[in-house]
Amino acid sequence: MSEKIILDVKGKSLGRAASQAVLLLRGKNRPDFEPRIRPSHEVAIKNVLELGIHPAKMRTKVYTRYSGYPGGLKEITLEKLWAKNPKEVFRKAVWGMLPKNRSRKHIIKNLKFE
Repeated sequence: MSEKIILDVKGKSLGRAASQAVLLLRGKNRPDFEPRIRPSHEVAIKNVLELGIHPAKMRTKVYTRYSGYPGGLKEITLEKLWAKNPKEVFRKAVWGMLPKNRSRKHIIKNLKFE
């Protein structure tokens, strides 16, 4: 039984909206919640462009990734990533809040954008 939950994030801060999305993605709002069961319902996010992000965080927050090779450290600021793809900023926030286990990559697939 797959259902679609729509979450409007207009005017909310990035962290609060992401934590609410994680709660819905994991199914913790349902009475039949079990941590070991992967939920199959989708969470659709509306108005990602109208999230409230503090200007200081836009300048100072840095996302890093490392390829494993010498000189392979890549960095991008929140401001540049937001200009390129705001949905990816929200996806990274949700990814970091999901439990660090095998279910994480399956749960994140249920996050959709409208």
